[in-house]
Amino acid sequence: MESLGAGRNSVREALKALQALDIVEIRHGHGTYVGQVSLAPLVDGLTFRTLVRHGEGPGALAEILQVRQALEEGLIRRVAATVTEPDLDRLDALVRRMETAGRAGSPFPELDRRFHESLYAPLGNALVPQLLGAFWTVFRRVAGVRGRPADPAPDVTVRRHRAIVTALRARDAAGAQHALSVHFRDIDERAARAARAARAARAARAARAAWAARAVREHGAG
Repeated sequence: MESLGAGRNSVREALKALQALDIVEIRHGHGTYVGQVSLAPLVDGLTFRTLVRHGEGPGALAEILQVRQALEEGLIRRVAATVTEPDLDRLDALVRRMETAGRAGSPFPELDRRFHESLYAPLGNALVPQLLGAFWTVFRRVAGVRGRPADPAPDVTVRRHRAIVTALRARDAAGAQHALSVHFRDIDERAARAARAARAARAARAARAAWAARAVREHGAG
């Protein structure tokens, strides 16, 4: 610290900032280690931003979906050109597991997430699945707080994902892109319905509060 001309407090604050960015990990009683350098700070920041703005309307959550959709649809043509049969077999296996879970009446959001992250693994770009995972986590967090869109029937979800794999097996880049577009349109519609329901609930609460306040005033005046 002396060679850098920095005091203990300055170093401590710098380490806290690096810890917040997941660049270092501070283990009390053990020391400071290199962190995961993950996208956790981005996820936390986007979650906070979306929750704050979502109170003004559903636009903030729609923005997250739009960015994710643009990323996936923009890259799917490259996947169609590079995906291998073993890659497709792994995607098929995930779809079959979704189908099994759906028939058993079990939700399968984690399988859905793994499908989308695995879909872009053939690109060899480690940042892509991390970004997709970040957008997925933000969406789930916000939906959990503000009102989660109702999931479609399991067979519909399975059919949407299977259509993507089928198009990729045929090396049909346009077909894969269209299948993704249909899939995202379902998500957009469900998010919009959830947003309308949330607005209606808030309006109903506000109306009840106004009625109660008016009743109190009239009672006091009487």
